[in-house]
Amino acid sequence: MIKEHDRVVLKKGIQDQGLKTGDVGTVIHVYKKGEAFEVEFLTRHGETVAIATLDAPQVRPVLKREITHARLMRA
Repeated sequence: MIKEHDRVVLKKGIQDQGLKTGDVGTVIHVYKKGEAFEVEFLTRHGETVAIATLDAPQVRPVLKREITHARLMRA
């Protein structure tokens, strides 16, 4: 079960927010016992890139053996 402060992986990009499949964010709020989540996506220096309300099927937990990949955000 995904809970607040968990790291999650975006399953499909959200073009209008500049997010891509595989981007990792932090859950900042859980809605309706896990039906949806407020997720914050940050740069590696802590700047907020996007905050998105996502339905549970749009994200998955970060797996124990995964690594984080860095990519440059468009200006």
